[in-house]
Amino acid sequence: MVIALPIAMQSLISSSLSLIDNLMVGSLGEKELAAVGIAIQIYFIHWIVMFGFTSGVSTFMAQFWGVKDLASIKKTTGFAICVCFSISVIFFTVAMFFPQKVMRLFTDIPELIELGTGYIRTGSFTFLTISITVPFTAALRTTQQTKIPLYISLFVFSANAFLNYIFIFGKFGAPELGVIGSALGTLIARCFELCLILFAVFGKRNIVAGRFSEHFGWSRELVGRIIRNAIPTTMNETFWSVGTSMYVAAYARVGVTEYAAVQASNVINNLFTLAAFSIGDATLILVGQKLGEGKLDFAYELGRKLLRVGIVLGLVSGGALIISSKFIIGLFELTPEGQKYAFYILIIYGAFMWLTVYNGISVTGILRSGGDTIFAMAAETGTIWLYAVPTAFITALALHLPIYWAVFFVKMEDVIKSFILVKRFRSKKWARNVIQDIAVPD
Repeated sequence: MVIALPIAMQSLISSSLSLIDNLMVGSLGEKELAAVGIAIQIYFIHWIVMFGFTSGVSTFMAQFWGVKDLASIKKTTGFAICVCFSISVIFFTVAMFFPQKVMRLFTDIPELIELGTGYIRTGSFTFLTISITVPFTAALRTTQQTKIPLYISLFVFSANAFLNYIFIFGKFGAPELGVIGSALGTLIARCFELCLILFAVFGKRNIVAGRFSEHFGWSRELVGRIIRNAIPTTMNETFWSVGTSMYVAAYARVGVTEYAAVQASNVINNLFTLAAFSIGDATLILVGQKLGEGKLDFAYELGRKLLRVGIVLGLVSGGALIISSKFIIGLFELTPEGQKYAFYILIIYGAFMWLTVYNGISVTGILRSGGDTIFAMAAETGTIWLYAVPTAFITALALHLPIYWAVFFVKMEDVIKSFILVKRFRSKKWARNVIQDIAVPD
């Protein structure tokens, strides 16, 4: 509870204010909602790549924390920042100079392309701020200081919603910018986040803070092991995020109303899902700590119990989503047809949620805590690209099924994946100490 609850609260704040942002954009019309839903795909992919790499790095941070090796945690954090910043420069360049091409990957509707292009270019600098905040947030979480990111998120996401309100609708003397105003508000809020993270770490002399030399000057062995572990997690999340973006490419070509319903459903679903996924973050930290201490059997039993907790939370969250879906959908400015589609999609999301949460905890918490990242990558990317992506295009564009039936058949990917992950967990092949005999320079 000490570790997972602040992470859950942070996720709940994030998803709640994201819902508010989408309601504000959605009040402009279905085209604006659909355009932003498509435009944020590049931000979603970038965020997931950052998460994937730092997730692989967090395996080492958590296990180093198990033996209270702060020097190695600082080195690991510095290495993560360098890699994340290098990747973010690429995303920034694409978003700043080629936003139209990004939009054309997902839709061929001119109005959506025009609206989304301004959004992508305006928010492009957020790639650079996130590349620094994400590694430091991972370091704070793995050293069990989860309240600090929570408090920062509470301020940042509240500021984001307020700034979006100002710039979308032109309040308090600001210009009325519509979709671009949403991107501008998010950019300013992310700059606040960067300043607050740096102050919390260096201004307050946190235990993860250090001199320049303490964060850099890595040993070959440390870098080699991190790369071997983090490359599969990065590839995993990259292929997963691109794969889920391919659903967007399929659904957005069906029609504006259909994709607006999918976008609204995804935002609402995140409100219930992300908090449950906090168990995955806590699992990586807690199980990783025990693996670092060499308590492999204890780590296995702890993982088993946390998976059960995740299933229960998934069932509760799924039921709450189904019960409240009609009310929340009514807050969006959707056509009656769009509201019907969104309702059916949320019923499907709610029914599958316990399985989705179980799979998420297994991959991001259990397998990654022991460095079993190659198997995790194979299981997740294999089921998405060999089953879910083709299914999305076949059901939505070839068979022309109603959008909610397309979503249902795509979600069956969770069933296939769960059989693979259950077998791997029971084998105990994932339970390993990955920091043994690592030499870290002073």
